[in-house]
Amino acid sequence: MPNSKNSWRYNKKQFCYFCEKPYSKISRHLEFVHSNESEVAKAFSFPKNSKERRVRLRHLTNRGNFSHNAMVMQKGSGEIVACNRPKTLKHPQDFTHCSHCHGLYSRKSLWRHVKICPQKPEQVAKTGRKRVASQSCFQCPSEVSEGLWKIVCEMSQDEISAAVRQDKYIILFGEQMYNRLKSNPGKNEYIRQKMREIARLLLKAKQLTPLSCMEDFIKPSNFPHVIAAVRAVAGYDEHGNTYKIPSLALKLGNSLMRISSCVECSALISGQEQAAKSAQSFRRLYEARWNEVVSSSALNTLTEAKWNKPQVLPFTEDVKNLHTFLTNEQRNAKSTLLAEPNAKRYATLCKLTLSQVILFNRRREGEVSKMPLKNYISRVKTQLQQDIALGLSEFEKKLCSHFERVEIRGKRGRKVPVLLTPDMVSSLDALIRMRQEFVPAENGFLFARPNALTSYRGADCIREYANASGTKNPDAISSTQLRKQVATLSAVLNSKEHEMDQLASFMGHDIRVHRDFYRLPESTLQLAKMSKLLLAMEKGKLKEVHGLKLDDIVIDPMDEVDVSSDAEQNEEAISTNQEPSGCHQNLGKAERNDPLSQGQLKQVPRKKRTWSASEVQAIERHLMKFIRTCQLPGKKECVSCLLSEPVALQARDWTAVKFYIKNRITTLKRSQTK
Repeated sequence: MPNSKNSWRYNKKQFCYFCEKPYSKISRHLEFVHSNESEVAKAFSFPKNSKERRVRLRHLTNRGNFSHNAMVMQKGSGEIVACNRPKTLKHPQDFTHCSHCHGLYSRKSLWRHVKICPQKPEQVAKTGRKRVASQSCFQCPSEVSEGLWKIVCEMSQDEISAAVRQDKYIILFGEQMYNRLKSNPGKNEYIRQKMREIARLLLKAKQLTPLSCMEDFIKPSNFPHVIAAVRAVAGYDEHGNTYKIPSLALKLGNSLMRISSCVECSALISGQEQAAKSAQSFRRLYEARWNEVVSSSALNTLTEAKWNKPQVLPFTEDVKNLHTFLTNEQRNAKSTLLAEPNAKRYATLCKLTLSQVILFNRRREGEVSKMPLKNYISRVKTQLQQDIALGLSEFEKKLCSHFERVEIRGKRGRKVPVLLTPDMVSSLDALIRMRQEFVPAENGFLFARPNALTSYRGADCIREYANASGTKNPDAISSTQLRKQVATLSAVLNSKEHEMDQLASFMGHDIRVHRDFYRLPESTLQLAKMSKLLLAMEKGKLKEVHGLKLDDIVIDPMDEVDVSSDAEQNEEAISTNQEPSGCHQNLGKAERNDPLSQGQLKQVPRKKRTWSASEVQAIERHLMKFIRTCQLPGKKECVSCLLSEPVALQARDWTAVKFYIKNRITTLKRSQTK
């Protein structure tokens, strides 16, 4: 280590792997004391100053230092031994072990060592700098599963991850989640996130309260300190009774309940009845007080944050431009990758294809990003059965043969489909052919990152290409907003109930979620629909809209409000020989009133007009399909028919057309029942 004059003193000691004691001359100690060990004898069998002898002795030295360093980290006291000592003192967390030779190196320089590490297997794929640091960690404790310890080691190595490793109940909490979710590797990031949230709470509690470990959190007497720590982490404002991060306060409450269950189970297994009773008392206290002191304020903050928040859906033109941009870029990326393969071009084609699949299917980005490779490889070509084909049109049959379908895991474990175009399939096949050159074999994701064990994030890819394509509003293009756009358009198209069920099933959510969250935005719905009813009441036109649906009401908001009474309107109509108000035609059933003496009105049946042959032919040309299927057309279809036949149907309105269809359907049904 350096002395005060910035010169080196050679006083470094290495720890023996066999007797676990420090020695300045570790090679001499191994030769004279442990020469009977097979590994030592093998090392000294090579000539002096030979590379093989030097490598084997270095490996024995690293193993001894590794055992010592692991013991120091577990005890929390002592001095760790690094392969290369720094000129200035550093924190132990700035160092990590090589996963191949177990030598201790600085995190920033570990990747350089791994490149030339003599113990590294030859078949190991290239690994990025961050991945090298995450792969290197201390030996897995005996009470922790290797799968969970791997998740812990892949965390960013900082004070938070150190708190995770040192607290047994955080590890036990992670073990509980891992046992429940280990069948889905995509949930590893979720497990890391939950463990780090609790570790952040623990670190904050150590600063502000007497709490020192997670076991202290579960003691009922420490409940006020727990509340103070949660509020501090979530950014509680006492004056406004609001949280800066309200969702974090809710998540921490749920995690504390799970940890209390872990503490109780551990206490029961070890026979600590007092600790088990303490955990039970904490849960009762949580159920009685937590909503009052934490959850209610957090939920109010979340709810009020959504008020008056603009909801912007993607522009159709922006989505079209992005589709075109991705198609062109994908073709160029595939051709360049096939011509000269490299990791950068592989990554480009992978990100473009991922964006295309998300955009085309309007699927949640996390579901597609974590699509397993085995699901794509094991996909089955859809075989169109003869009975089903009878109910499909020729166009629909062609679509079935054009697309390929892959089933993946959706939200809440639902099975959701992903449709792939021929261009997408071609790009994915090209990626799979070159996969082994750039992606480690243990990476099971279809959209895998080169030289890593993770997949690309669809949200990042869509954001990148939305900005690159020159869209007018790139911030509105996300997987969530794209899904809402589909549901909104389905409402505008007035889809049938069974069609809405099919759409909700394809989108991967329940029909109730579709109605409550994915239809027209609430603000638009209130402006467009409810305002009609309010205008009718304000302008005194309730009689005119009687019997109409909200979609059929048309009121000009610029019309002046008529404040005269119905009697005054009727008297004025009598004096001018006009129809009184409120007696307009309503769906073909209203009756005209002729004025009589003394302001009395008498209802006179309206004369029926016979439909001429030209009128019947005009309607049948456009609306015959409704008669055959026994379905009533809407106002939109009736108006379209009138506009298409302005001469033949000039004396008719849309309600007359609708009731003509209704009468034809009634006649048809009667004839079929005879």
